[in-house]
Amino acid sequence: MQKEPMTEFGYKKLSEELEYLKSEARPAVAKEIQKARELGDLKENAEYHAAKEKQGLMEARIAELEDILGRAQVVDPSTFEHKRVSFGSTVTLIDIDTDDEITYTIVGASEANPDKGLISYHSPLAKQLIGKEPGDEVRVNLPGGEKDYEIDEVCYKEICFGD
Repeated sequence: MQKEPMTEFGYKKLSEELEYLKSEARPAVAKEIQKARELGDLKENAEYHAAKEKQGLMEARIAELEDILGRAQVVDPSTFEHKRVSFGSTVTLIDIDTDDEITYTIVGASEANPDKGLISYHSPLAKQLIGKEPGDEVRVNLPGGEKDYEIDEVCYKEICFGD
């Protein structure tokens, strides 16, 4: 079984979701199924089929969360003693052409949400950033073409390194 790195925050968030699904959502769906059964003929009972589908999706999510959490290796980036980009780093980049600033945090695959600035350490961008330090320039291939960035700052929780 291959371990997957994850932040403490991500592990806690997924654990809370799993606990909610098992302790609250699962019993609620079971009640929905029971109520739908009481309505009669199951072949033409839309409420029953909807509740069963909901149950199937929820059970799949529970299994997925159990797998993710079972393989999780919680990493505390504040224990790193160097200032290079690595797992858990929050990296501020400056677009060399436009001077626009963008910030990403490198997290585990199950925590990634690019719209919120959380990118997987498996992503092409993270792979190009890992090992770099403030002042380094990096050329990245994006769907819209190549972009050149300068690494402005690398942070680990409350410890920040920058130019």
